[in-house]
Amino acid sequence: MSRLVVVSNRVSLPTETRAGGLAVALRAALAEDGGLWFGWSGKRVRSGSGDLHHHKHGNIDYCLMDLSGEDVDAYYNGFSNRTLWPALHFRLDLVDYTRATREGYHRVNRLFAERLAPLLRDGDTVWVHDYHLVPLGRELRALGVGNRIGFFLHVPMPSSDLVGALPGHQDLFGALSSYDLVGFQTVRDVERFHDYMRLHGGGRVLTPSRVVDAGGRAFRATAFPIGIDTAGVAAQAAATAGKPNIQRLRTSLASRALAIGVDRLDYSKGLRHRFAAFARYLEQHANPRRADRLTLLQIAPASREAVPEYQDLRRDLERLSGNINGIHAEPDWTPVRYVNKNFAHDTLTGFYRLADMALVTPLRDGMNLVAKEYVASQDEANPGVLVLSRFAGAASELTDALLVNPFDLDGVADAIASALAMPVDERRQRWRASMDVLERHDITHWRRSFVESLQAA
Repeated sequence: MSRLVVVSNRVSLPTETRAGGLAVALRAALAEDGGLWFGWSGKRVRSGSGDLHHHKHGNIDYCLMDLSGEDVDAYYNGFSNRTLWPALHFRLDLVDYTRATREGYHRVNRLFAERLAPLLRDGDTVWVHDYHLVPLGRELRALGVGNRIGFFLHVPMPSSDLVGALPGHQDLFGALSSYDLVGFQTVRDVERFHDYMRLHGGGRVLTPSRVVDAGGRAFRATAFPIGIDTAGVAAQAAATAGKPNIQRLRTSLASRALAIGVDRLDYSKGLRHRFAAFARYLEQHANPRRADRLTLLQIAPASREAVPEYQDLRRDLERLSGNINGIHAEPDWTPVRYVNKNFAHDTLTGFYRLADMALVTPLRDGMNLVAKEYVASQDEANPGVLVLSRFAGAASELTDALLVNPFDLDGVADAIASALAMPVDERRQRWRASMDVLERHDITHWRRSFVESLQAA
């Protein structure tokens, strides 16, 4: 019997309580006909890489592979997150490239293939996820795997010349032609990939969804914008009103307006620019005599703490938030509440519902599901306003948000003021238009569209 086989850098076991919407969606896809989820266990072991751990839950098999500390440092901390991540987010100035980490990245991808190939059955459909595993399809083909294999890039596809500046780019991105279907978040990402194939990859674009590589192999490349569990998020947010942590936040605001930002602590999220734009709003628009002063709650859980760029970002944000509060705070009001901790998903949706606006202003983002979850969490009778970066993939769908350029601090400050002053009828109209998009293209639509397209390839 055919199965869906999902391969990702990390595996979300059913016992994990903090699984996100993507993990829930993939688990639902696997459960439809039975399936296998394969990936790194997250463990650094002293012995060599490659030991497998098997778990079964219902009709889903989970297979987790251990990696040595050396392989984690080269494959994950090194090439994936210090070379590919900044390059894919248009930050060549932050790319740290070495041949050693590049070889470690390819070595671990070969190991993934060697351990996965014996587990595959005839008729299985293989779905590989994200930048950590770009070469995996080619490694599986080299081992004789003839199954349908698809790949989905969750992060942005950069402009062709930026990709062309990455050492070894032809070998790396040329591996995408080993897949039958390559999925991107937006049509613009697909167009950038087409440009890369024509200008640097030696390939041709046959149709808007079909590409031929330099060796003549044809494959499909198209956009599948990822969605959220729209109905589930809406119901979850509506049920949070009486929860103690939501009530405490509401009480602490003392009827003042709330802007919220929720981001992993990462330089791609534009947090330095966001704090600076909020300071500009306070300088240019805030009336010190008004009782309803605006508070920014920025939740930014720390990530990749061993990477120097992330350590620098954390120090900068602590300094910026301290400066803003030192200049503008009053005895009964703190403009910026900056929090480096995780919250349960139901708590976050309650915070979203309470907030008068969300500031989602990444410098680059493949999609950004916080923007979509904020919209889905709103009270239909009195919805808040989404202030959204034009450089987030979500901006191609949520066109009724207040779209901003995060590099334009005055423009973002103006948008904050507009959101705060927006009449309720306009807020309802904008929210309804955005909600219609989220309801039509939810997470189930996304994963079914991809899997059905791959199985038909």
